[in-house]
Amino acid sequence: MNRITSRLLALVGLLTAEIVMGVVLFVATFALFFYLARVVFVQHSVALDNWASGIVDGWRLAEPRLTGPVRFITFFASLPFLLPAGIIGPLLLRRAGHPREAWELVLAMLGGVLLNQLLKTYFHRPRPTDALLNTWGLSFPSGHAMLGVTFYGCLAWLLAQHFGQPGWAVPLLLWAVLIGLTRVYLHAHYATDVLAGFAGGAAWLLLFQAALKLFRKKKRSI
Repeated sequence: MNRITSRLLALVGLLTAEIVMGVVLFVATFALFFYLARVVFVQHSVALDNWASGIVDGWRLAEPRLTGPVRFITFFASLPFLLPAGIIGPLLLRRAGHPREAWELVLAMLGGVLLNQLLKTYFHRPRPTDALLNTWGLSFPSGHAMLGVTFYGCLAWLLAQHFGQPGWAVPLLLWAVLIGLTRVYLHAHYATDVLAGFAGGAAWLLLFQAALKLFRKKKRSI
């Protein structure tokens, strides 16, 4: 019993205000994901989805030329972009003398992809049938939204924490949000899919970074 107590106290000693804040944000994003899942699969409500579709359809009717730029933006969280970026980015980091940061990006992306596919398989929500581009796979949560937050959020984290460039965090995260919104505009996903993707990606990234911090702090204390 004393041994267990001492281990718990040692774990508490590893906690910092930053880690605690990360845990709080993780709980908030997880709660948002759970709420959206309940709205879609328990309450079967489509009010938010219909409202969001009406808004973006109005934009498209008012300015049809928006569709081209939107298609261009959505590419930057697609598999043809993220796959090479998820390989080239870590290679460049490793070549620049940052192997630890390279592994962080690789593990964050691999975990995000695996989690997204598991969630899609579990919820098994079909995509909208009126998409403005070819789509495949399941709909909830949006892979573009979830992996966009994971990839660009991880880049923002690395730039802020390891390279002293916190000013990139807001533009990168806004870019990830914009990519997610393109999925609603193109009817590739419902709005609830995209919001759940944002929440799921943020929750995964927060959990991943908190686990890394605890692991490194514990390793230094040994």
